[in-house]
Amino acid sequence: MASIREIADTLKEIAAPGMKPKAIRSAIRERHPEASKKEIVRAAFYAVTEASAASDGATAELHDFVLAERIAEDNADVVLKVSKRKKKKRSSDALERSPAH
Repeated sequence: MASIREIADTLKEIAAPGMKPKAIRSAIRERHPEASKKEIVRAAFYAVTEASAASDGATAELHDFVLAERIAEDNADVVLKVSKRKKKKRSSDALERSPAH
């Protein structure tokens, strides 16, 4: 099993401007077939934060990849619930007291 650092080094080599997240994941899985999506995202975070040797284009591409994957991962557990608004009940006294417009 590859370490996060090894996957991060591979990400630095592979990432290029214009690469889609799916292409990055598949390129990483060619070299590290046992790497999970979560490990790849963590390695990308590591590569971005420890990016002293990476080129600016690769770092920017990794940054975009990390954000896209993190947002997708965070929203995977979210279930949207649409609630119906309830009408307020008005008493008959309140209707009689309210002035007409």
